[in-house]
Amino acid sequence: MSVEVTAIEAVLFVFVIATALVTALARDVLSSIIVFGAYSLGMAVLYTFYRAPDVALTEAAISAGVTTVLLLLTIAKTSRIDHEAVFEAVDWPAATVVGVLCAAMLATVAHMPAVGDPEAPVWSNSEVTGYYLANTYADTGVENTVMAVLASYRGFDTFGEAVVVFAAGVATMVVLHREVFS
Repeated sequence: MSVEVTAIEAVLFVFVIATALVTALARDVLSSIIVFGAYSLGMAVLYTFYRAPDVALTEAAISAGVTTVLLLLTIAKTSRIDHEAVFEAVDWPAATVVGVLCAAMLATVAHMPAVGDPEAPVWSNSEVTGYYLANTYADTGVENTVMAVLASYRGFDTFGEAVVVFAAGVATMVVLHREVFS
């Protein structure tokens, strides 16, 4: 089975990869934060394209919105170091490791089912999918199956994610109380 990449997907992939590289290589922290926000919005659009609006909204709200604002506030509360160079020098051993990992991940893309493929694993195990669709409301009292899976069936996982977000918020508040970093 071959997976066709549409022009929109290709443009989104190039945009996301380019913004990720600029975020990683930019020497100016403010520039990195702004480009990171653009990266997050690109990912949100990509998730929307792949019919995952719940993930897209989370990406847009948390990564592009809250995280970018918190990072900008942190920069406003701390001092910025002026750099002459625009980009960092590339650490070639690290870039090689990243390149190998990216190549390994891209090699798996050809084996992924197309969006909406009826033979995709989520549909091929009709017992599990059918159970969630048939019993979500009776088990949880929640009409939206996606929300029921996140909040009830995967409650401990979602709680763990909430703890991580809370810890990040506390750490950000600690950072914001400091006026200048040396």
